[in-house]
Amino acid sequence: MKTNLSLSNPTEVETDCVVVLVLDRTEKKTQENGKPQLTLESDAQAIKDAAAEAISSGEISGKMFETTLLHHPAKIKAKRLLLLGGGKAKTFTGFELRRLAGAAVRSLKSRGVRSFAFVAPEGSLNAEDAVKAIVEGAFVGNFDSNTYQSERKDQSIDALTVVAKGDQAKLQAALNEATIIGESQNFTRELVNEPSNRMTPNILAEHAKKMAQEVGLKCEVYGADKIKELKMGAFWGVAQGSDEPPALIILQYEPAGASDKTKIGLVGKGITFDTGGISIKPADGMEKMKYDMAGGAAMLGAMRAIALLKPKVKVTCIVCATENMPSGKAQKPGDIQIAMSGKSIEIINTDAEGRLVLADGLCYARQLGCTHLVDAATLTGAVVVALGYANAGVFANDEPMFERFRKALDTAGERFWRLPLGEDYLDAMRSNIADLQNTGGRWGGASTAAAFLKEFAEDTPWLHLDIAGTAWMDDAKPWIAKGPSGIAVRSLVELVRDFA
Repeated sequence: MKTNLSLSNPTEVETDCVVVLVLDRTEKKTQENGKPQLTLESDAQAIKDAAAEAISSGEISGKMFETTLLHHPAKIKAKRLLLLGGGKAKTFTGFELRRLAGAAVRSLKSRGVRSFAFVAPEGSLNAEDAVKAIVEGAFVGNFDSNTYQSERKDQSIDALTVVAKGDQAKLQAALNEATIIGESQNFTRELVNEPSNRMTPNILAEHAKKMAQEVGLKCEVYGADKIKELKMGAFWGVAQGSDEPPALIILQYEPAGASDKTKIGLVGKGITFDTGGISIKPADGMEKMKYDMAGGAAMLGAMRAIALLKPKVKVTCIVCATENMPSGKAQKPGDIQIAMSGKSIEIINTDAEGRLVLADGLCYARQLGCTHLVDAATLTGAVVVALGYANAGVFANDEPMFERFRKALDTAGERFWRLPLGEDYLDAMRSNIADLQNTGGRWGGASTAAAFLKEFAEDTPWLHLDIAGTAWMDDAKPWIAKGPSGIAVRSLVELVRDFA
């Protein structure tokens, strides 16, 4: 999707449709004549005139995602005018605007519209933030997951124009940055959407190599021999059951002039298909387990954006990619694996494999000199029980690190909720025969898994992102298609930029 900036009057933009928000500015519980006090987020008189009858009719409420499409509006060069409800003005933020932009895309593309202009609202947000939210949200809305349908129709939006007021250079910079981030989030979603027979560990590695070459990153990919040489026993224990060879993917971003004192390590779980291994999962819903590499894909998407945005801080990305399969070679409950750090792990349940590959990934990141660590994984069903599908979980062993991430969330507009760590959770992970076991029972499963990983981050400032409930949309929403969400890409990018 091509993105453009316009400082013109929105009535002068030649496009298939111009989108203007309608906000509810009612202050009291009761409205005069029972009607909400609605305002158009544009001061263009021709737009006000075109929308006047629809608004005065009482048919428009201003509720979130409400759409009213007007054809051939007078004195407006666009062929259509879309009035898009944005909800209550007093609670309107970039979070809502991002979703509204996605909703505009999904509403218009289904009607055969191929280009449109979105008028940035004034007052609620500064102009640069508004432009950024619109562009990022539009890219989210433009993605569809029906890749392999034989009669698939390409309904993508080809061009988006953001109409805004302000400093042109700053607005253009915001649009350019948002385009990079939006494209990178969709790059992640494309990887996650692929079925496991078309996204094996080594195919994932090839995608990483190609992307790295395109954006100027260093990329190395190692196979089973190197994994064994590095004594990554936890990673290899998961990989040994599959006929598909594993891939240890390492990307390096080292900008000139960056300090050697700070090096961010991004570690992603790359389980390209998870059967559960010998502790096999139920058949119902297992096809969704192609998404178990979403954490690794998010790290690759973040690295793409980082390489193009060029923050002055060193970043290393490690993705431990493998399948988790049952076979005569697969690890079994009761087996003991020795992680790269030297810690011994008793395998209680082979379906708790993500923490095993991350354990060695975190250790390797530290060995490569990373001073701050973030891992991302579709790790536990327990985080879904705790938070549902509205929030992902975040754990931290360092308060300044968490504060940086919280600040990044404010900019990125992604929802994470902090969950607890502590010795009580680690106690559940202690083994009678080894240092640790890989599951801690039914209760507090997201926190016990995080406590396990903390043992491999050790004293390095570290964040763990459990995105199991949010990396895949089970149902389409007005702003996003059913399928992969690309969560964490935006937040990871903002976190890295904060270090710069």
